[in-house]
Amino acid sequence: MSLDSQWRDFLLNEELDERSIFTYIQGLQEIISNLKPRTVSEKRRLQLAKQHIREVRKYARRIMNENMDLQEKLQLLEESKGDE
Repeated sequence: MSLDSQWRDFLLNEELDERSIFTYIQGLQEIISNLKPRTVSEKRRLQLAKQHIREVRKYARRIMNENMDLQEKLQLLEESKGDE
């Protein structure tokens, strides 16, 4: 089974409501962890891909937190505007 078909299967099997950036990250992590490197260079590439996935997850968390903060600020602004 190719990486492409695994990824398509993963995306098709997920329900639309449950998809988030973290779902995609987890799917990529599972696919990468199932790959078996045959050469040293492939092993290094997989290690680099795993590191990139960790960084993406970190940045996604940061963006989600910033988004929640901005939504709270917007709600406060809308409430204060409504009081005037």
